[in-house]
Amino acid sequence: METLAPEKEIIDLIKANGGDAFKNCYQCGLCDAVCPWNRVRTFSMRKIVRQASFGLTDIETEDIWRCTTCGRCPKRCPRGVGQIESGVALRRIATEYGVFPSGVKSVRSISASLVAEGNPLNEARSKRANWAEGMDAPSFAEGMEILYFPGCYLSYDPRLKRVARATAYILKKAGVDFGILGERESCCGESIRKTGDEELFKRLAKENIKTFVDAGVKKILVSSPHCYHTFKNEYPEFMVNFEVVHISQFLLELLAGGRLAIAGRYAKKVTYHDPCYLGRHNGIFEEPREILKRAGVELLEMADCRLDSLCCGGGGGRIWMETPKEERFSDLRLDQAVSVGAETLATSCPYCITNFEDSRLNREGGEQIEIRDITEIIAEVV
Repeated sequence: METLAPEKEIIDLIKANGGDAFKNCYQCGLCDAVCPWNRVRTFSMRKIVRQASFGLTDIETEDIWRCTTCGRCPKRCPRGVGQIESGVALRRIATEYGVFPSGVKSVRSISASLVAEGNPLNEARSKRANWAEGMDAPSFAEGMEILYFPGCYLSYDPRLKRVARATAYILKKAGVDFGILGERESCCGESIRKTGDEELFKRLAKENIKTFVDAGVKKILVSSPHCYHTFKNEYPEFMVNFEVVHISQFLLELLAGGRLAIAGRYAKKVTYHDPCYLGRHNGIFEEPREILKRAGVELLEMADCRLDSLCCGGGGGRIWMETPKEERFSDLRLDQAVSVGAETLATSCPYCITNFEDSRLNREGGEQIEIRDITEIIAEVV
């Protein structure tokens, strides 16, 4: 095995990059037992931890890039190893040395797009608000009740623009005084941070924070759990605190407070997928289900749900990396949804929708199930 550097040097590098908790591991293997990768191939987080603790990490293989940061192993670890933070520490070292295996090379072009245009999709910043054409979505101004921050995928991806439009429709229907930033908005930076590019994350975070402060933003509504997690849990590292609410929380607040009324019924069998960064990472499990029940759906549960939800495969920057078809978690999740008799697989995350739609289109009989964001469902019945 070719190592990055002599043992002591790499151990010091790991510690300096936030991975010092590796030393707590006593090789119980619980991380491997719950890792979704072991449903589609052989993979050992325990092995990565062991190698790193001895300074024997090989950064030229794809192993350190496989973790989707889904959060299952930290929840089960009895020693607080902090697999996500420790794994990201290894990626920071690889990024510093410019070592990207073939399946990860796309991260370089993603980084360039984030620097140039503030989004990972290589789209013009000037087009960031095009999703709202004809929606009469005002530009955010100080004093407004809420800033709606759709994020990158909802701003540019043709499929996910429908989610942003459904959200704006609901907000207007409920009489919410909201605005958007349009081209003043930049990527939250969550995923690029998980790939190890700490400096670019800080750059994006500071750009957004300055924009929020200058605009007088106090409350931020987001559609992406990744934006939610970053604004709520990571931006406070920069000594700022904004009130952050995910759309699932806000929809339930609108319905419970009588600002939004259900006028119809979504008469389909629905199963709900808990996104990792909404559920496991931030404890939001019941709000989406309560919303769906209020919409009149027949709600079915899959085998892996709530705290044990099966990752879609898009976290940790994996949404930008190559994953062979036979190794896609999203294919397994679609099978689970179909097996419980669901007509609709509902979720509340752009990465999940992207991966599920891809799996559905490449699945024999994929037309028997549809993928919907909970916002799209509510927009149909209000």
